[in-house]
Amino acid sequence: MTQFMFQTPQALREALGKQQYIASDEIATILFLSNQLDKPLLVEGPAGVGKTELAKAIAGATQRELIRLQCYEGLDETKALYEWEYAKQLLYTQLLRDKLQETLSGITTLSEAADRLAQEEDVFFSDRFLLQRPLLRAILSEKPVVLLIDEIDRSDAEFEAFLLEVLSDFQISIPELGTLSARHIPLVVLTSNNTRELSEALKRRCLYLFIQYPTLEQELAVVRLKVPELSADLARQAVELVQRLRKMDFRKAPSISETLDWAKALVKLNASMLDENTLQTTLSILLKHENDLQRARKLIKQDQPLRDERRINRWPEDR
Repeated sequence: MTQFMFQTPQALREALGKQQYIASDEIATILFLSNQLDKPLLVEGPAGVGKTELAKAIAGATQRELIRLQCYEGLDETKALYEWEYAKQLLYTQLLRDKLQETLSGITTLSEAADRLAQEEDVFFSDRFLLQRPLLRAILSEKPVVLLIDEIDRSDAEFEAFLLEVLSDFQISIPELGTLSARHIPLVVLTSNNTRELSEALKRRCLYLFIQYPTLEQELAVVRLKVPELSADLARQAVELVQRLRKMDFRKAPSISETLDWAKALVKLNASMLDENTLQTTLSILLKHENDLQRARKLIKQDQPLRDERRINRWPEDR
C-alpha cells in the first residue's frame, strides 16, 4: 500500500476534519494503522453512521481517486472485475473484414482457419476491448487510489471468498492477458451494515472498526459543522430529540444522515423551535416506517415527552 503523508493519527484526524468528517481518536488511529500495516479496513456499524463517508473523506484528505464497488446479492466476478466488450470486438471485426479475408486467403479447411485466427487473438483480446470494473480499475490505476467495497454483507459468500484472493495478492489473472499486478496497492475500505455475519477469513485479513451512533455532543458537532445555518439552540433541541428516538423500540432508528436532512428541513421552514406542529409534520424525515411514525406522533401529541428532560429513556407507555 502506498503510504500517505500523515505521520500521526492526530494529523490524519485533522485532515479528515478539513473534509468535514469528525473522526474520533479510535477512527483516526485504526485508519492510520490500516495504511501503515498494509491492511484493508473493515468498518461495521448501523446504517447511516458515516461508514461510506469515512472512505470519501480519506480519499479527499489524500487527494486520491475514490473507486467504489457497491455490493448486492448476486454480484459476481464479471461485474466486479472485468468484462470483454464483445459488441466492440464484433464491430472491430467488421471494420477489418478485408484484412481478415487477406489473412485467411488460401485456407481450405475450418481447422486451418481457426489456427490462423488464433495467431491474431492478441488483436481482439487486448486492453482496448477490456471493460474494467471497480476491482480491476483499482489494481491497474496509475496513481494510488482508495477502493471502497460498500456493503460487503449484501454480497454472497461465494463473492466474499473470491474477494479474499484479490485482497491477499492484489493481482488478477486474465486468461487472455496473463497476470496483472497492482501498480499501487490501494487503500481498501470495506463497509458492512451487519445484515449477515462475515467470514472469519475476511476479518483476519482486515483491521476492524465498529462505528456506533455518536454521543449527543458528537452529533451536535456534526450538525453544527454541516448545517451552520441552524441556530445553536434549535440544533441542540433537534439532536436531543433524535438521541431519544434512538432509545425507543422502533423498527429503524434515525441515522446521522437523517438527522442532517431534518436539520436542513428545519432551516428551510425557518423554524425557531420544535413545537408540536413542526414535529408532527416533519417527523417522517427521521422515521421511515408507518408504525414508528404513528407511535411517535401519538406520544408527542399526548404530552411531548421527547422534550421533557426527565423522560429521556422511555415513553410514558413504556414505564
